[in-house]
Amino acid sequence: MKSNLYNHTFFISIIAALLLCTNGTAQENDLSNFKMRFDFKTVKQADNSRLLEVTFIALNKEDRKDQPPVYKAEIQFFNIQNDEEILLGSSKTSKEGVAQLILPENQKYNIDGEGYINLRARFNSTDALSEEEEDLMVKDLHLDLNLSVIDSVKTVTLTAFTIDSLGVKTPVNDVYVTTYVKAMLSKKNIDEGIISDGEYTFAMSQSFAGNTKGDLTISSIIDDNDEYGNIIQEKTVHWGTFNKQIKTDENKLWTKAAPIWMYVVLTILLLGVYVNFIYTIVNLFKIKKEGSELEIKKEPYRNT
Repeated sequence: MKSNLYNHTFFISIIAALLLCTNGTAQENDLSNFKMRFDFKTVKQADNSRLLEVTFIALNKEDRKDQPPVYKAEIQFFNIQNDEEILLGSSKTSKEGVAQLILPENQKYNIDGEGYINLRARFNSTDALSEEEEDLMVKDLHLDLNLSVIDSVKTVTLTAFTIDSLGVKTPVNDVYVTTYVKAMLSKKNIDEGIISDGEYTFAMSQSFAGNTKGDLTISSIIDDNDEYGNIIQEKTVHWGTFNKQIKTDENKLWTKAAPIWMYVVLTILLLGVYVNFIYTIVNLFKIKKEGSELEIKKEPYRNT
């Protein structure tokens, strides 16, 4: 009995080992079918903080639709100067394969002789994945958004400049900027233009519906500029065309509460049904009573 049990255990161990080897080989073959994509970008946000973001996904060489994210990969972010790496922080990728690090407005950066902030994102190699690294360089652009009414005209003014180590402001030129009005589910493009000599101005000729308080959120974006990267600036202003709460329709066919006349008709119909029901029951009792009285009257004739 012990010998048979030992033999069964031995064979089961061999089968399990074969399955593990086969599974490991399959995983290795599956991984070889993928190419890793490691994208690094930076966005200067409306509150002047800086977002560092890495998207880390795998691309199937045979099926372009198959793009699984790399989950819980630790990404390190550095500020580079003269080949020296200064760690800014680290973050792990989400279920979507995105790792983000937000640096505050007062973050100090080392810049090179041309005024660039040199940044690096790195994923250290593991047993399954090789090392990934990407560098980028941007100048710290200050974008100000001013909203004012000039001669009854709603006016948007953008100023853009850089500041060197001595605190000297330098206006920028030939920077393309797009301005949007934020809606509930999307944003509407209202103007596009080029910042020249550090300034760009346009008048808002269109009217837009605001929120219940009549407020609009206006956002200006410099997108993927070769020198300055991505910059967002936005403000909220009381320029909405609707500043009063719109009263919702009540007691309509398309609302939750039906029109009054429908309740009246339904009540009359239901009353008719119940009256008819009661009338029928009363008549049934009358018929039964009259039948009983007829039987009583017939019994004396039967006895005679």
